[in-house]
Amino acid sequence: MTISTLQRIAAGAFAAGLVIPFYAAAQAYPSKPVRVIVPFAPGGGSDITARQLSQKLTELLGQQFMVDNRGGAGGLIGLEMAAKSAPDGYTVVIMSGSFSATPALQQPAFDPINTIVGVVEAGYTPFVLSVHPSLPSKSAKELIALARSKPGALSYATPGVGSLTHLATELMINMAKIEMVAVPYKSTGAAMTDLLSGQCQLIVGSLLPTLPHFETGRLRPLAVTTAQRWYALPKVPTLAETLPGYEVELWFGMMTPKGTPRAVIDRLNGAINKILQEPEMKKNLAAQGMVPSGGSPEKFNQRIRGDYERWVKVVREARIKAQ
Repeated sequence: MTISTLQRIAAGAFAAGLVIPFYAAAQAYPSKPVRVIVPFAPGGGSDITARQLSQKLTELLGQQFMVDNRGGAGGLIGLEMAAKSAPDGYTVVIMSGSFSATPALQQPAFDPINTIVGVVEAGYTPFVLSVHPSLPSKSAKELIALARSKPGALSYATPGVGSLTHLATELMINMAKIEMVAVPYKSTGAAMTDLLSGQCQLIVGSLLPTLPHFETGRLRPLAVTTAQRWYALPKVPTLAETLPGYEVELWFGMMTPKGTPRAVIDRLNGAINKILQEPEMKKNLAAQGMVPSGGSPEKFNQRIRGDYERWVKVVREARIKAQ
């Protein structure tokens, strides 16, 4: 046997010695309970999604996935807690699309975009451009024409300055070249109350809080913000049919501190992708007006980064200031 052959065998054994423990560690994960941070109060979309996924992950991976609600500062308190946790897969976070919107305005002391990475997108749902029935507009085109004829006369509700609803509306305003007045509230519930009473004329709001009011006629849906028409509102056109290129989706997904081993990320990603194919999970997501996403970490991180860059531009062009 030649020296070169011995060297190749030794190199192979050395490489195997590195690979086997790495693979074994991935297979052993999780070996203890996992904390699932939700950076919002109980009851919202992120919380509901977290509880559904945590239950399924507990069943599939054999360790408890425990939801820990840490609300405040538009999600930044919980996100900072996650970012400062050990990057070992035993602290994860379930977050919505506001992950990309909030730091675009607030510029927090820590950098969530570069300290937290995506594991997998769980699902997404549209926003809906809806108006109070006192407005004569029956379509997005008519609403834009009305706004152009009366610059600054129409007001839209948002659940806070810099919220995803706020930025999605400002994107519409920018693309349509119109003027409207933003009226920020402290919550979606408060914004909906004034919208339903006619204090504000419109909202680009998430599907679930608005859907019941379409059926009663207290709100009129004009457009959905997804690229394609939405299954729950098949007769409602997309906003892109009036403003080509407009697309905003409210997504929900799992993230983890940067530096988490790729093997651990892949194990979580694979488990959740499997869960998202289950009929029961699809039914649960549909009850929230969502469809499952899934896919690779790279796909999710590309969406996170793209959304962040878009919202930074919207904040700058609309001259939105943090409060």
